[in-house]
Amino acid sequence: MTADNPLSEFLDDDDYPAYTMGRAAEMLGTTPGFLRAIGEARLITPLRSEGGHRRYSRYQLRIAARARELVDRGTPIEAACRIVILEDQLEEAQRINAEYRRAADEAAGSSSGSS
Repeated sequence: MTADNPLSEFLDDDDYPAYTMGRAAEMLGTTPGFLRAIGEARLITPLRSEGGHRRYSRYQLRIAARARELVDRGTPIEAACRIVILEDQLEEAQRINAEYRRAADEAAGSSSGSS
């Protein structure tokens, strides 16, 4: 496959909906019903193919795998989905906070060096 191949851009795209429901369930070691349940709980929203079939990305599969870990430990599916959503929100907030800190440190460093 060459770099000119239009599909090559999707190979590393975590958000590309590459997996069918059956394949996603197989990869996660779960059932299509589990994937439907976490979709109903609004943890993930799969894209739909032109024929209306659910398609999942690698990012969505990682999220689903985390929910499955919690469910396997006895957490109700609705609670597991809420926990995963909160973990994701916390991670994003920490990333943004780190960016602000870096920017503030750079600004403080450049202003103290110019005196």
